[in-house]
Amino acid sequence: MRCLPLVFLIAACSSTPANVGGNYTVAVTNRDNGCNLMNWTVGNSATNIGVTVTQNGTQAVASVNGLVGGYLDVVLGAHDFTGTVDGDHLSLTLFGTRTSNSGNCTWTYNADLEAELNGDILTGTIDYRPKTNGNPDCTEMQNTCSSRQDFNGTRPPT
Repeated sequence: MRCLPLVFLIAACSSTPANVGGNYTVAVTNRDNGCNLMNWTVGNSATNIGVTVTQNGTQAVASVNGLVGGYLDVVLGAHDFTGTVDGDHLSLTLFGTRTSNSGNCTWTYNADLEAELNGDILTGTIDYRPKTNGNPDCTEMQNTCSSRQDFNGTRPPT
């Protein structure tokens, strides 16, 4: 019986995942460009981006479709964000595989997506951050800069 309160406490710490699966139409807006990414203009937007979210319990994958998905493949090396759902919150990461270098510094970019689902509307941010090899030539980056986009998307009512 002493362990019973602990069981209730643990159960209260996590939320049943919402049903986030579906086909979304998304718009993104460029915000801060802390990493000085090329062709990034603060305030520029892109609309009608297709994103398919699949879910298995607390695990989710958001696949960016069409030309934007192809662009992510070229620039980052992937177009799928993977991660978890906790209640109405999604926390997903796209792990970049496309390497760049400067001197002895080599890096890829990862994209961290944080979102909230409210009915059939998904809103959140995407933060692009470098993952370097830690070489001293990477002093300007050192995994600390971040370039951010805001996004919102809708899916047909479920």
